[in-house]
Amino acid sequence: MKKFVIAMLFAVVCLSVNVKVQAQVPTTEQTAARADDETNLETQLYLIVGTNQEAVDAKIPTTLDPVMKQLRATLPFKNYRLVSTLINRVKNDGRLQLNWVGGPITPMASNPMTPSFSHFNIRQVRLVRNNEGQQLIQMAGFSFGARVPIQVAGVVASGEVKPVTNYEQTGLGTDISMREGEPVIVGTLNVGPSGDAIILVVSAKRALK
Repeated sequence: MKKFVIAMLFAVVCLSVNVKVQAQVPTTEQTAARADDETNLETQLYLIVGTNQEAVDAKIPTTLDPVMKQLRATLPFKNYRLVSTLINRVKNDGRLQLNWVGGPITPMASNPMTPSFSHFNIRQVRLVRNNEGQQLIQMAGFSFGARVPIQVAGVVASGEVKPVTNYEQTGLGTDISMREGEPVIVGTLNVGPSGDAIILVVSAKRALK
């Protein structure tokens, strides 16, 4: 009986040591999670304007070729031009907030004395995996807004008819997921009586160390 008790105690001790050792060895998932926690992400926001006015298409990066093909197939604009490209670095599971003053966005407001005021926010940007285990980048609380100058009916001043410029607010907010390094269209915003539209395109990838 005494030998049986000693044997049982020895088995319990061995089992306890084995469990403890296993608990101290990180799994592959834990290692990957730790690596993701230290990852920085590079976000790219592209502002493209679609217009039916006569204009020469501005040169658009070849990385946006798939997006431009989709736009030309679905939106009836004659011309497209890239207004702005914003590149920012943010830590995985971090947030991003950006405000800036830029030149006129729409062709109708080409006066340099009427800049546009914009903001770009992401409440949380992080690496995630879908049900198939594919790596995605998720942007929660994506928000873009702009105050753009719009020319409206003129007024009589000193015997002359002069156009009046008003600032109008436009923007959108959503949650979005995308494949790493693949630009996607977030949405379009109609601006001005001419029917011009601001097209938001975003992409993200792991930043180089």
